[in-house]
Amino acid sequence: MPPGLWLFDLDGTLIDSAPGIHSGIDHALTALGLAPLPAAQLPQWIGPPLRESFARVLPDAAAVETAITRYREHYAAQGWAAHRVYPGIPELLRQLVDGGAQLAIVTSKVDNFARQIVQAAPWGHAFAAVYGVGAASAHSEKAAQVAQALRDFAVSAADAAMLGDRHYDIAGARANGVQALGALWGYGTRTELLDAGADAVFATPAALAQWHATHAPLGVAQELHP
Repeated sequence: MPPGLWLFDLDGTLIDSAPGIHSGIDHALTALGLAPLPAAQLPQWIGPPLRESFARVLPDAAAVETAITRYREHYAAQGWAAHRVYPGIPELLRQLVDGGAQLAIVTSKVDNFARQIVQAAPWGHAFAAVYGVGAASAHSEKAAQVAQALRDFAVSAADAAMLGDRHYDIAGARANGVQALGALWGYGTRTELLDAGADAVFATPAALAQWHATHAPLGVAQELHP
């Protein structure tokens, strides 16, 4: 049987949020007198907590906190809306809901921004809960968030799946015994997801929808295409 609870990452899984994130990073870096982020480096920044990413390029904790403040000012004003929904996502969500599944979002994005994006989306009503992080979060909290979702929905790990595009998502799922599914249309790589222990990786949302419709069992580290 397919999972009864589906947990989704947000950035790189439901939405391509690169434009808003990139502009916010550039705003923060230039405010500190640094060069904007080269586009080729952007995928490394989408998924990890921002404090972790800024710490790699800034000299100290004070500079990191200033960058976070500047980023969030820009993101609150305009960056949160600069994204697109991946093709096939609305159809996938509709299929899951019509099949009786419960849906929730588990994201490293600050809680209020995550909720703002989901509430503004035409498919936002499909999600019964959004698990973001606090403004002071410095590390991935995916494992704790997944555990909280299992408690809140009173669902066993065996009846849940987590879909995400980075190793943080896979690690959070595996820490709780939840089926770990990788989204290849996001910012992580096939190698990253499989090395993290993904049970399967999907080339497109349509491939995931097809698997769900057939109720086919997953092989070890299986890759599924539409």
